[in-house]
Amino acid sequence: MKAILCEKPETLRLIDRPEPQRRPGEVLVRIRRVGICGTDYHIYKGNQPYFEYPRVIGHELGAEVVEADAGSAFRPGQVVAIQPYLHCGTCGACRRRRTNCCKTLSVLGVHRDGGLCEFLSLPEENVVPAEGLSLDQAAMVEFLAIGAHGIRRGAPATGDRVLVVGAGPIGIAATIFARLRGAHVSVLDLNPGRLAFSRDVLQADAVFEGGGDIDDRLSRATDGAFFDLVVDATGSPAAMRKGFSYVAHAGSYVLLSIVMGEIGFSDPEFHKRETTLLASRNATREDFEHVLASMQAGHVPTDALGTHRGVLAEVPALVPGWSRPEAGVIKALVEV
Repeated sequence: MKAILCEKPETLRLIDRPEPQRRPGEVLVRIRRVGICGTDYHIYKGNQPYFEYPRVIGHELGAEVVEADAGSAFRPGQVVAIQPYLHCGTCGACRRRRTNCCKTLSVLGVHRDGGLCEFLSLPEENVVPAEGLSLDQAAMVEFLAIGAHGIRRGAPATGDRVLVVGAGPIGIAATIFARLRGAHVSVLDLNPGRLAFSRDVLQADAVFEGGGDIDDRLSRATDGAFFDLVVDATGSPAAMRKGFSYVAHAGSYVLLSIVMGEIGFSDPEFHKRETTLLASRNATREDFEHVLASMQAGHVPTDALGTHRGVLAEVPALVPGWSRPEAGVIKALVEV
């Protein structure tokens, strides 16, 4: 079968490799759509933590079932999404149903070969029925679930002021699911195009272009109180540090971003506000099911999210361009 291998930073290659053999308890799927995400771009550029080359990348997957065990609920041709986080099921995190941060978590396309290929065989529990969704939509479930998980961690109530910092795909997902909880959502970014998308398509309540007097503008917009929940989705250590100052007294800060190195903050300010600081890693089955239900109900503007597309053989030529901010990519989809 064909697959896309990232041999080393800035080197993608179309290769041939054997098709996987399905084992008992697994579902063999034919990959039909792959979303390219920030992790893939970081891998391509050589700045993704916890990564070793070479690797077949890709973990935002829409697929069709080929074969499953006799008696399985899955049937050939069924459209499915893939939960790409392979967990042990026995560690403390797994026993607490926090499978997204399993002690030995293995993520497709990061810790083991992923889905930019024609077939995968996966444990049945990692295959998620996507009834009523298109293949494009099935491939979007994973990145939307990451944003949904971050919002679930922050748990904003109806009417809470939420600031989403960074309007890339994960920030977009956070904006969508914060609004679905009834929060008043503001979006902060440096890119005017992303801000316009957040305002016009996502219906964000307010947007702010970073830089200049941004601290004063955010203060004036909130009568000096700032935000009950701040969600960072920038991937910028400087922005992550700055976000602490935007959290209201008794507020919460969710870090969806992951970066190399350490993040610091002012301890007196942190204690004065009694800030709740939360990491958010990947997503759980519960998040996937919440996203699927929201998409089925028409609450997610999936048609607007898929802005670029290509086919598998074109990926080595397309990814360098897609990775540039000026390309205007929200979500690029690969047809397999």
